[in-house]
Amino acid sequence: MSNTLYDQPVQKAEAYYLPQFQTLDSHLSGNQSIYHSPSTTSFSSNGNSICHQASQTYLSDVRQSPETNDGSPISGSCITDDVNDFMHKLKELETVMLGPDSDFLECYDNSLSSNIASQEIDSWRQMMEAFPRRDLKQILIACAKAVSDGELQTAQVLISELRQMVSVSGEPMQRLGAYILEGLVARLAKSGSSICKSLRCKEPASYELLSYMHVLYEICPYFKFGYMSANGAIAEAMKDENRVHIIDFQIAQGSQWVPMIQAFAARPGGPPHIRITGIDDSTSAYARGGGLNIVGQRLSKLANTFKVPFEFHAAAMSGSDVQLENLGIRSSEALAVNFAFTLHHMPDESVSTENHRDRLLRMVKNLNPKVVTLVEQESNTNTAAFFPRFLETLDYYTAMFESIDMTLPRGHKERIHVEQHCLARDVVNIIACEGVERVERHELLGKWKLRFRMAGFSPYPLSSLVNATIKTLLESYSDKYRLEESDGALYLGWMNRDLVASCAWK
Repeated sequence: MSNTLYDQPVQKAEAYYLPQFQTLDSHLSGNQSIYHSPSTTSFSSNGNSICHQASQTYLSDVRQSPETNDGSPISGSCITDDVNDFMHKLKELETVMLGPDSDFLECYDNSLSSNIASQEIDSWRQMMEAFPRRDLKQILIACAKAVSDGELQTAQVLISELRQMVSVSGEPMQRLGAYILEGLVARLAKSGSSICKSLRCKEPASYELLSYMHVLYEICPYFKFGYMSANGAIAEAMKDENRVHIIDFQIAQGSQWVPMIQAFAARPGGPPHIRITGIDDSTSAYARGGGLNIVGQRLSKLANTFKVPFEFHAAAMSGSDVQLENLGIRSSEALAVNFAFTLHHMPDESVSTENHRDRLLRMVKNLNPKVVTLVEQESNTNTAAFFPRFLETLDYYTAMFESIDMTLPRGHKERIHVEQHCLARDVVNIIACEGVERVERHELLGKWKLRFRMAGFSPYPLSSLVNATIKTLLESYSDKYRLEESDGALYLGWMNRDLVASCAWK
């Protein structure tokens, strides 16, 4: 990415959310840089949105480097640089994922195959020819409908056909189709609870996972959009405060707060005293390679470098487990609460009588915060029945995989790992799992607004300066990205599909 965006003059609160995504260690030492992962990425985004903050030059490296196809500017890949070996490993990956002889599928395949006579298979294959141009998307939908309706023979034949059509190295729909197919097979095999088994790919080492999330963070603006808009709202709310307490319900690597600390350091009249409470989960700890003390030490060193009074409070637990006593509230501090790509992991009334999703919002409201930020994927998968949930997931991730395809060349080796480890597990979880085992439970912003209002919140308007800054950011990407402001919220989309929504409350 060009450095021009980073070098522009800063006006008023703009410094708080300009994408100054320097890594902490660039100011501190020669240690490994850290990045912010939303959850094994959420997207999250259980990976669920976790992504890293990236170097300022990575996009230009991807677009222009002669190493794009035969090598990679990102180190730490578990795939060798040898092209032939890479293709061999790729074939092994697809065989393990999609091959009918997988021990994961063996019992299921055998039980169904024994019930299907050869002439019946022939008739089903004739049915397959009825699909115009053997449209992969339509066949995926037909397979999901058969799964939903319990038509196991139809589903088995369609799965057999789909195995020949999908590929983790193909076009966007072929790549997404490979992971969707894995989810459908896992659902039929009643093994949705074993997501690591159903997606039979070796778990990457923590430094490799950081590398993959780093790539996703840099090639897509979704996470930068979310963090910039949240930081802008917090900066505006805290511009006159001398003591600031930020509670981050998914701090991950903590890098969302790097530009915030730097901007507070430059505030006229001097910086405030900043205290950050970082809430964690096991996925972030794995990607980090250690506990929250790593985040606290690095943020403290950064704050010391910029002469910002700073404290870090660690709360190493899932957000669903947080109670008031874990937050260390002090009446002398102005409070900001950050929910970025994390609330969708909290079970609600459809999963648990405890309804942690609404419980947390009520608890936070009782703390009387100056601002609460919300960033979530704009998708409707929480309480939807299986088939409409499948259609929503197919539509949502089609847009995401297409956007990746526009930035990272199809032959780039790291792209497979990015999609496999940062996105695929979310897709499989949404399709294969139910009940408490399904942790990817997204809601549209309209439903989030209802929850916030029921908890007693009122909207906090986002600064128009945030909108202008993000528009500048998007100019570094494809013109197919769009930014819209509606009813006090910002939406980032790909073509005609909204993907991420951001808003603030008080």
